[in-house]
Amino acid sequence: MKTNHCKIVDCTIRDGGLVNNWDFSVEFVQKLYAGLNEAGVDYMEIGYKNSPKLLKGSEDAGPWRFLNDDFLRKVIPQKGNTKLSALVDVGRVDENDILPRSESMLDLIRVACYSKDVDKALALVQTFHDRGYETTINIMALSNVMENELLEAFELIKESSVDVVYIVDSYGSLDHNDVKYLVEKFKTHLPNKRLGVHTHNNMQLAFSNTLVAAELGVELLDASVYGMGRAAGNCPTELLVAHLKGTKYNLRPVLDVLEQLMVPLREKEEWGYILPYMITGALDEHPRSAMALRSSEDKDKVVDFYDKLTTPEVNFDK
Repeated sequence: MKTNHCKIVDCTIRDGGLVNNWDFSVEFVQKLYAGLNEAGVDYMEIGYKNSPKLLKGSEDAGPWRFLNDDFLRKVIPQKGNTKLSALVDVGRVDENDILPRSESMLDLIRVACYSKDVDKALALVQTFHDRGYETTINIMALSNVMENELLEAFELIKESSVDVVYIVDSYGSLDHNDVKYLVEKFKTHLPNKRLGVHTHNNMQLAFSNTLVAAELGVELLDASVYGMGRAAGNCPTELLVAHLKGTKYNLRPVLDVLEQLMVPLREKEEWGYILPYMITGALDEHPRSAMALRSSEDKDKVVDFYDKLTTPEVNFDK
């Protein structure tokens, strides 16, 4: 398997922050960055660059929810080879909050959107591109996008300045055949774009789906240490570091980060392969209903949960 074209984007702080409301200490993030840099990981997504004034509940979240450039300079005074990335959501970012890249700690800005908002996402991409950043567009919930919507999106993307287009398995419902189908479709319609993949582990397939994509030439591979991410989490960074052949990655620093930071954190916070998340993945559903179940007294009543999701006459908030 040829994977020396691959680059790892570690999303532990950004996607993992959805688990603990971005409650990571500065020391935690510094140690993680140092470990990833030593391991040769290409990018660390250090949070969201959304604008607090456009989002409710911003005052309760940790600083990684709304990255501030001055704050970032203090957190990582000496940047290594590992580049820094941030994600923004369409409708939640004020482009005036984004400095030119020459004045920023960030190298890559990724824009997440649903297929109906691709035009808005690409307008943001153009702004960030003009300010000197590497850019991606991440179309979420691909498993629920209609064919004609996707083809319309491709037409817009093909003519845009975006560097990388992401295949996102938001619900953790895709298998290797789905990934193969999507990668081939993206390559056919976007021959001029590099591709990325972001997987979730609801069905224990995040790692294998990422490898399938890598084998088909997908370049940017999203992962997180110990798989930490919303609900079932992501493809584990340590597995990619250990497995990708013909690369410069070094496993020991990632194991050090796991031992020092992630194993203790996993005792306090829950993420990963857990039955309700498996059920929403199998049914191609957003995990929010499973997340609500896990924070209730009935958190292990999976048969009842399954029945509610699969019985048409039951009105259940998906």
